[in-house]
Amino acid sequence: MWVEDVVTEQSIPDVSREDEMSCLSEKSYVTVLAIVFSSESMPSSLPLSLQCPAVVPLVAIIGRPNVGKSTLFNRILGKKTAIVDDVPGVTRDRNYADASYRSRPFRLVDTGGLEPTASEGMLALIRRQSELAIAEADILLLLMDGRTGLMPQDREVVRLLRGTTKPLFVAINKIDTPKVETLVADFYQLGIEQLHPISAEHGMGVAELLDAIYPLLPSPDEQQEFQSMPRVAVVGRPNVGKSTLVNAVLGEDRVVVSDVPGTTRDSIDSLAVYEGRRYLFTDTAGIRRRGKIDRGVEGYSVARSLRAIGRSDVAVLLLDAAEGVTEQDTKIAGLVIRQGRACLLLINKWDLRGGDAKARQNYEKDLRRRFPFLSWAPVLFAAAVKPDSLRSLFPTIDQVFASFSKRIPTGQLNEWLQEILATHPLPVRKGKPTKITKSAFITQVAVQPPVFALFVGHPQDITPAYLKFLENQLRDAYGFSGTPIRLLIRKK
Repeated sequence: MWVEDVVTEQSIPDVSREDEMSCLSEKSYVTVLAIVFSSESMPSSLPLSLQCPAVVPLVAIIGRPNVGKSTLFNRILGKKTAIVDDVPGVTRDRNYADASYRSRPFRLVDTGGLEPTASEGMLALIRRQSELAIAEADILLLLMDGRTGLMPQDREVVRLLRGTTKPLFVAINKIDTPKVETLVADFYQLGIEQLHPISAEHGMGVAELLDAIYPLLPSPDEQQEFQSMPRVAVVGRPNVGKSTLVNAVLGEDRVVVSDVPGTTRDSIDSLAVYEGRRYLFTDTAGIRRRGKIDRGVEGYSVARSLRAIGRSDVAVLLLDAAEGVTEQDTKIAGLVIRQGRACLLLINKWDLRGGDAKARQNYEKDLRRRFPFLSWAPVLFAAAVKPDSLRSLFPTIDQVFASFSKRIPTGQLNEWLQEILATHPLPVRKGKPTKITKSAFITQVAVQPPVFALFVGHPQDITPAYLKFLENQLRDAYGFSGTPIRLLIRKK
């Protein structure tokens, strides 16, 4: 039987890599824009928008605030991916997800409430996100609220869309009983021939709406399968520059950036391509101390951040160079380790301390002191506002992901183990070493993260210190940079 893991790190829980649900959605991860750079040609100022061939059509849900866009987004996906609240303005960034309907794939994007007249503040930033979604979408789905009737903001949104040649589908939401179906008539003033009455909350009329979109979706013969790609979660405390880093990597204003902590609420996924390889970046909401997390929207945001860490391969933990390492930083690092994710540390805003010759040395010393359990994680010093400083990010992610996925042949492992045992025998608590206490066998039983099973005669004799010694020797021999290692003890 298996013996309890006695390594010093906390046990790593099993985290589901993909939620399989019998619904319209096929995959919970998402894909957005692709950007291709080589390490030699990365510009100092990345372009705001780049076009890439779409594998599947992008369907954008747009409309004024609080008409039910996120509810419809969740309904089509068949699960609660976007945060929903009665307070207008909950959705601020573009939230993407891959979905399919009747075996035809499409990419769905939920946008913040569109206020065409907003010119400053958060509403203007949200409007910018909605305009970008409209610009990159292949199909537009305009949602309006049947209960409140036709509003001036609805007319402004329609006027904004008049010049587009993209397919436009108009849905009137909150039509959930036959008695309120007459409310749809008010919207024919817009001069749109086909209106789709639906109830996003109850699912009424949603299938009919998707039936109308169905002919525009690619058939199975036209589909292209996604290749395997590293999933990278950008995590950290609020306002350490996570969204700025994602925007710098993508080369566009993909997510809302503001000095106000808590700007990012949903976990936002985006696709980047570097030297021909694709990476899925997830911008997560900042994680505050548990006692400071407000119930409601912020609580949901933090929960989604934790879930994003669990479904990632690599976590990029951002630290603030100006503020230094905080206790909350160490707790977030602990969350990454407990979920068994690979990790690298990125010290952001380093341009604020670039003039101090000893700053880097002192900071690295502080990291070793505050993160003794992350001594294997690579450390990068950069400034997200200066893309030139991010040249080593992708190569480091590649290195960490390779370690995270590495498998060592059993023969090589046991040759290595016998060399170790020759100089550092297994510990024996009682009596003299015997043949059974001196022999051992090791094999790798899993990857992502690497898990090894060590077979010994007396598992109870193996101390945490000896397991830590074996882990260090494994890292020295096989270079497991940036990934946790789990050692399990089993009786021979």
